[in-house]
Amino acid sequence: MLKLDNSKEYNNRFKEYYKLNYHVLESMADWVRVIDVHGKVIYANKVMKKALGDNIIGTKCNVHCIQETPCCFCIVERSIYADEVIQKEEILDGKYYSVKSSPVKDNDGNIIAAVEVFRDVSRERKLEQKLRTKNEKMSQDLDTAKRIQEKILPESGKLGNLKLDFLYRPSEMLSGDMFDIFHIDSDNIGIYISDVSGHGVTASMMTMFIRQSMRFIKDEILSPSIALSELHRRFCTLQLDIDKYFTIFYGVFNKSTYEFKYANAGHNSIPLRINDAGIEALEISGYPISLLFDNIRYKEKKVKLDINDKILLYTDGVTEVKDLEGSEFGIDNLINILKENDENILSKIEKKIFDYGKGIQEDDFALMLLEVLK
Repeated sequence: MLKLDNSKEYNNRFKEYYKLNYHVLESMADWVRVIDVHGKVIYANKVMKKALGDNIIGTKCNVHCIQETPCCFCIVERSIYADEVIQKEEILDGKYYSVKSSPVKDNDGNIIAAVEVFRDVSRERKLEQKLRTKNEKMSQDLDTAKRIQEKILPESGKLGNLKLDFLYRPSEMLSGDMFDIFHIDSDNIGIYISDVSGHGVTASMMTMFIRQSMRFIKDEILSPSIALSELHRRFCTLQLDIDKYFTIFYGVFNKSTYEFKYANAGHNSIPLRINDAGIEALEISGYPISLLFDNIRYKEKKVKLDINDKILLYTDGVTEVKDLEGSEFGIDNLINILKENDENILSKIEKKIFDYGKGIQEDDFALMLLEVLK
């Protein structure tokens, strides 16, 4: 600590310090004390005296702060030596305090002491701890939900005379994209891809509804268009907010005739048929599954597929990836990739869109690649 040669002169100089307004300090709810250059307490306001005792005056600064030894980092000493306002946090008798030390100067600008203010921030720290605990629990719950969502996706490989490969990339921990492939009966296989508005927990819960509903509907209804109407009816019974909706493309493939019937509920990412003849968009219009519409009837188309034909189903997170100038990747870039490559189509699409967007993914995206086998 700094030392003064003449303690009497020191006391006089301290008294000169702007005639310190003790009334202001006495009215403060925070603890306030003044510590001289020798590390002794020369003043403490009444709330600090009430908490620690009147005999705090004249003692070393660490004695009445529930500490047996001086602080490892003494902000009073640093404040006096460096002429700085220093702040730190301490735990005293189980309570959290934000402690700020400021230099005190006489009329000549010489540092003669430091004023230290203790603010009890225990309530804030306890709330922060509760928040951290809740966040950790939420993070664990989200991780569990993510693993469940990924687990219910179909497996890559053969299903009847269709071969499936896919990519699934949520923009957050949980995704609003969902797809599935399943046996309907001995002759037919159902395939759909859907895209829920928004991201995160609400969107992911909606994908669970879609999957569960489609698994029930497939056993009752074979027609894709009627199946989507039934899906819309079931969605309306949820009575969600008007801004909750989703799109879905649903097709039924006949393993014997190779006929593919399909309907579309607002899914603007039009599936693409790929073969030696070129690339064909399986276009068909239809409203999204939403509370805005009542008793929707969907159109239905059919196409005869050939062996080795491929069908690419995807969500708009693929085509709406933006570059640094804000231009979207678009359907044309996707088609160009399909024209250039026969193998590893999905991995090449993924690389292209990540390169295009410089690694920034703002939306979920999913791709399904179906290949017709013998």
